[in-house]
Amino acid sequence: MKKLFLVAIAFIGFVTLSNAQEIADNAIGLRLGDSDGVGPGINYQRALGDNNRLELDLGWRDGSDYDAFKLAGLYQWVWELDGSFNWYAGAGGGIGSVSINNAPKGVDSSNTFFFAAGDVGIEYNFDFPLLLSLDFRPEIGFGNDDFDTNDLDFDIALGIRYQF
Repeated sequence: MKKLFLVAIAFIGFVTLSNAQEIADNAIGLRLGDSDGVGPGINYQRALGDNNRLELDLGWRDGSDYDAFKLAGLYQWVWELDGSFNWYAGAGGGIGSVSINNAPKGVDSSNTFFFAAGDVGIEYNFDFPLLLSLDFRPEIGFGNDDFDTNDLDFDIALGIRYQF
C-alpha cells in the first residue's frame, strides 16, 4: 500500500510539474504568413489562465489585383515541451473581405466571408520579453465561390511578439 501511495504522489507531482509553464499576460507583434492568411498581420495574445489564451489577428493585403483583410480569433491551449519551449493548439474563426481592383463595370467586385480555423504550433519564450512562434492554421471559408473564399486553405506563419 505504501508503494502505491508513493507512486501516486510521484505521478501527481510529475503531472503538476509538466504542466507548469509561464505564458505572458499579454503579447503583441506580427504574424508573418502567406497569402492564404491574407499576408502579414498584427497579432495580440491575452492569457486567460495558466495554460490557455485568446489570440486575435488582423491581416491585410494591398495589391494591384485585389485588396483584402481578415480578422481571426482563436482560443488556444499551451503545453510545455522543455523549459521555455512550448507547443499549442487551438480553434476559432473570423470574418474577412476581398475586393477586386480591376473588375469590369457592373460586376460585383467585393465579397465578405466567414471562416472556421484550427491552429497548432510551437513557440520559444526568451529570457527577455520576446516570443517567437511557428504555426500551421487550416481554415475553411464560407463565402462566394467566385472569389475563391469557399474552400479549405492552409496558412503557415512566423510570429514575432513582445510580451508584457
